[in-house]
Amino acid sequence: MIDGVKLKKLKVIPDERGRLMEILRADDEFFQAFGQVYMTTVHPGVVKGWHYHKVQVDNFTCIAGMIKVVLYDCRKESPTYKEVNEFFVGIHNPLLIHVPHSIMHGFKCVGENEAIVVNIPTRTYNYEKPDEFRVDPFKNDIPYDWSRKDG
Repeated sequence: MIDGVKLKKLKVIPDERGRLMEILRADDEFFQAFGQVYMTTVHPGVVKGWHYHKVQVDNFTCIAGMIKVVLYDCRKESPTYKEVNEFFVGIHNPLLIHVPHSIMHGFKCVGENEAIVVNIPTRTYNYEKPDEFRVDPFKNDIPYDWSRKDG
């Protein structure tokens, strides 16, 4: 696992009214700060990535559908430099992923319907000077192929 990345298996509590799932708590061992909460969606087969932050830490999960999340450690000083992690997150595997700053990350909808992702970053989005740095998902030097892998 990439150094600094944390996973939290999310517990779904169903009853006759529906279900409840806590995502992130202030008493989680990796909780750092609250910036904002936002949701984003991704259509089937679409890749959103690559990007990284220099300051912000992301804490995200998929609450509807399924996504493949891929992380790449591009921190030259890291003990896991150039390591790639892949996780399947969503309705069939509720998981929160804590992504430290400077870790390249992205996700792809792997289900038949639009996926809904909720992120709880440690910083608010700065419209004038965004802490968001992008890399083309397909044309780069990251050792990862976003295509479907059968078998």
